[in-house]
Amino acid sequence: MSVAFSPGPQQELAPGRQVLADRVRFPRYGRYLEDFAPGAVSEHPRGFTIDKGVARSFAAAFLHANPIYLNDEYARAHGFPASPVCPQLVFNLVLSLGVQNDSEKAMANLGYYDAQFLRPVYPGDTLRALTRIHACRDRGEGKPGIVHMHTLGLNQTDQVVVQYERKIMVPPGGQVPDKALTRPTEPADFPWEEEPRIELPVTNGPYPYPAHLTGDATCLEGFEPGDIIVHEHGRTITDEHMYWTCVVGNTHPLHTDRIYSTGLGGAMSGEPIVYGGLVFAWLEGLASRDISENALWQLGFTEGYHTRPVQAGDTVAALSRILAIDPGPPGLEAGILTAQLIGVKNMNAAKALETYGSDLFVKENDKKRMGKEKIPSKIFEIEQRFLVKRRSA
Repeated sequence: MSVAFSPGPQQELAPGRQVLADRVRFPRYGRYLEDFAPGAVSEHPRGFTIDKGVARSFAAAFLHANPIYLNDEYARAHGFPASPVCPQLVFNLVLSLGVQNDSEKAMANLGYYDAQFLRPVYPGDTLRALTRIHACRDRGEGKPGIVHMHTLGLNQTDQVVVQYERKIMVPPGGQVPDKALTRPTEPADFPWEEEPRIELPVTNGPYPYPAHLTGDATCLEGFEPGDIIVHEHGRTITDEHMYWTCVVGNTHPLHTDRIYSTGLGGAMSGEPIVYGGLVFAWLEGLASRDISENALWQLGFTEGYHTRPVQAGDTVAALSRILAIDPGPPGLEAGILTAQLIGVKNMNAAKALETYGSDLFVKENDKKRMGKEKIPSKIFEIEQRFLVKRRSA
C-alpha cells in the first residue's frame, strides 16, 4: 500500500496562538529505584542497523588491530563471509539501547559480568535489545540502591548475539513530580541462554591469504600465564567522546550535557564524563596489537569495573596480565586466552607499573579489607577471553 496526498501550503500559525502555561509538559526518561521490579522485562526503543562505515570507523577510531574487523579478505580466509563488526561496537550499541529505559537516571555503572559474544554481527545487520531485572537492593531511606540486570542483544532473525549482566547505582525518586515515562514493556520472550554456546564460521589454517599481516608473537604460543604486558602507547581522549556517545545511542546526559554535569554535586560534578563503554573500547584497542591481534574471536568478559571517571583531555593507557591458557574447540588450531586488562590515566603504563607494581592487578574494591590504598590513577579493570590462533594455523 502507498499513500499520496497534498497537505496544502504551510501557514505560519504561532503569532496568533495563545501560549497556555497550564499545558506545559516535561518528558523524562530513565527510572528511579522504586520503578524497577525483579522479573520485569523491557524491550528497548529504536534498534540500530549497522552500516559498514560505522563498523570500520569504530574499529579504526578505537585502535583495534585485529584484521578480522578491518580486512574483508582476511576475514573470508578465516571462514567469515565478510569482516564481522567489532564485538566492542556490538556491546556498546546494545548497552546504549537500554540506557533510556534502564540507566538514564543512574548515578554510576557498577560493573559488567559474564558477557558472552555468541554469534558474529555483520554490516547490514540490525540489533535490538531486551533487559530483565534480576534483583534490586534498597540500601536505606534516601540512599541510592543497586539494580542487577540481564541484557540481551538480538539480530534481525532473533538470534542472541550478546548477553551480559551489569549492576547500576540508582537513586530513589521519592516525591519527584512528573516521573520518568519509561516503564517495562513486557515482551513475550526473554531468550537468555543459561548455558550459552558460541557459534562461529571459523576454519583451520593454513589460510589462503598473506600470512604476515599479524605477528607470530601474538599467536597462542607467545603467551604464558603470569606474563605482564605493558602496552607502549596511550590515547588522549578529546571531545570526540561526545560524538561516539551519540553514534552508539547512549542518552545519559552525564556524557554530553555540560550544564547537567556541572550541576551535579560530589565527585561527578564538572565536565562531562566519558561514557565507560568507550573507555573500555579504547583500552582494549591499545592492548590489541599485543593481545588479540591473532584472535579468531572475542569470547567475552567479566568482573569489569570503572574505578575512576575519565574526562576529555585525559590520556589513558593499558596493561595486561595473562591469567590462563585453555584448550579451544576440538579440531580447531586455537586456544582460549584469558587476560586481565588494567587501565590508568594521565601516566604511561610503564610508569604505572613502576609506581604501583602488583597492586595494579588487585581489585580496587578489595583493597580496603586488605589494608591497601586505592590507586588514584587506575580507571578500569576487567578479565577478558579470546579465541587465539596457534602458530601452526
